[in-house]
Parts: sequence; C-alpha cells; structure tokens
Amino acid sequence: MPETTSAGPGAPPAWADVEARARTWIARAGLPAATTVTRLAGDASDRCFVRIAPPDGTTRILVVHAGPIRPAELPLVTVAALLREVPVPVPDTLGADAELGIVVLEDLGDATLEAALAAASSDRRDAWYRDAVDLVVALQQGGPRIRRPDALPFRLAFDIEKLTWELQFFREHYLDGYRRLALAPALRDALAGEFRTLAEQMAAEPRVLCHRDFHSRNLMLHADRLYVIDFQDARMGPDTYDLVSLLRDAYVELDGAVIDRCLDHYRQSMGVTDGAALRRRFIRTTVQRSLKALGTFGYQITVRHNDRYAGAAHRALHYARGALELDPDRQRLRDLLVPLLDGDAGVA
Repeated sequence: MPETTSAGPGAPPAWADVEARARTWIARAGLPAATTVTRLAGDASDRCFVRIAPPDGTTRILVVHAGPIRPAELPLVTVAALLREVPVPVPDTLGADAELGIVVLEDLGDATLEAALAAASSDRRDAWYRDAVDLVVALQQGGPRIRRPDALPFRLAFDIEKLTWELQFFREHYLDGYRRLALAPALRDALAGEFRTLAEQMAAEPRVLCHRDFHSRNLMLHADRLYVIDFQDARMGPDTYDLVSLLRDAYVELDGAVIDRCLDHYRQSMGVTDGAALRRRFIRTTVQRSLKALGTFGYQITVRHNDRYAGAAHRALHYARGALELDPDRQRLRDLLVPLLDGDAGVA
C-alpha cells in the first residue's frame, strides 16, 4: 500500500504513453527492435512497471513514472542505496532516463512470497517467514548505523500527524466512501478523538527504521533468497509496524501458531525481554495498520474502481475487528467503530 496524498495517488500513465516511452528507451539503449515490452501488475501508485526482453533473454524492469524525474532525488533510487548499506537485498538500479521518467531495475522475476506460499510445504513457509523476520531485524539493527540527517527515511516518521491522517483517510474512504455511511457530527468528533489517542500512543514509542509496507507482495523470491521491493516510503516508526505488515498481511492470512513463532523469533533476535509488552504493541499497531489499509482499499475500489482489492479489504476488516477486541485501551473506539463496520449505526 504505497504512500497516498489526501486525494489519493494519481493514476498511472496511459499504456500507449508507457509503451512509447519504453520503445524510445530501448532505442536509446541500443537494444534490438525485436525487444518485447510486457506490462506487469503494478501497485496502487502512479507508476507503471514493464518488463523488456531482448532476443538474448537479458530482461530488465522499467519503472515508468507519470512524467520526467530527477533520478538522484528519487526515493526509489536513494532509499535502495541506503538499504544496500544495511545490507538488505533489493533489486539493483541499472540506470535511469530523467527525460523519459524511467528507472531501470534488475528483474527479480515474478515469484512474490504471496505466490510462492500456495505450493510450499509448512516447513518451507516457516523458513521464509523466519527469513522475513530476519530482514525486519536487519532494518532495525542497521538503521542507526546508516543513519544520516539528510536521508529521507530518517526525516520521515509515523508521528502523530501522519498516523492521525491515515486514520482520517480510513474514515473518509472506507466509512464515507466504500460503506457510504453519513456519520453524525458527534460520532465523527468522537472517532477523531479516539484516532488522536491511538496516534499519540503509537507516536510515543521508540522509533526504528521501517519499510512501511512489508508484506508478501513486496517480498520477492529470487536466487534462493528474499528480496525487498516497494521500499521508497521507508520511515521511522514503531518496532511492531513491519511485523504487523508481515504477519497481519491483507493478502495472506497466517495461522496463529506461525505468528507466535515469528514474534518469538523477533523477540529473541532483538533481545526483547518483555514479550507481553511486545504483544500489546503488536495488537495496538494492528488496529491502526488495519484501519489504514481499509482506507487505502476503500479508495482503490471506490475512486480508482480497482476491485482487485476487495478480498484484501475483507481480510483487513477481520484483523481490525480482532485487534479491537483484544486491545483493552481501545474499548471506546471499539464501541464506536464496530457497529459501523458491521452495520449502519451512527448514520445521520
């Protein structure tokens, strides 16, 4: 779920424009005219992804932006360089064309973790998730070592303003937009107060380096290891944020035992002494992250008319309900929100 503005992300460029720019890049790169251009499934951003395949089979990925770019300032490029210092495996940046709005990346193939899980044994699934938790640990332990004041991920954070904005985005695009609920003013105000409290509690936690969207569609299996993609929105945030993204994934629902093993592996790797407190933070982050996800999915479905997120929205809703029940500090929010998630209470 990439970063969105208050109006949501812009639409990707039209395919005819993308293909024309890709063909121009191919010519500038001196590749044969027989090179094929294939559109790939993208994310919720304003970028388009294409695979170019010359006759010799050396494929590359072109990330085609809405317009011209400044590659040296682009988070896709600068954050990748930072993550390599951690080190966390990310695709190599092979070049860029500022005028065409194109960044050229190493092709990691099509095997997302989400796709690979379907045919994997339980032991293999456990091993992949253990490896994924190790990447979260690497980010958190490596963050202080690579920190520099001018680097974008260290200038951004899940602060009160950001967390509150995401929760209001949920109200606007899930409750108002997707559910088409006209909330009474008093209920809107009450929700805003509870959102603010949740944001304040999360923002007060010690901050670590977070990927921000660390789930099964942003982890690729390549050369027998996990690679991380869609990392350009990395920022500082709670230690449980990437764990919730991974273990309460809107695209893959994990068994509770798998989640417990992963949390225990994280606790041991990071030297966390209070496992109960870690679990409480995990539940609290699940509330915020799941509501934020519902806002993004609601926006995609109602504004962008992208119905492929309907299943993910259902799963995020399940996570939100469960976490609201488990978090003793969310009783008031639960009383306000659950009727709206299940019905139409509070409609003006």
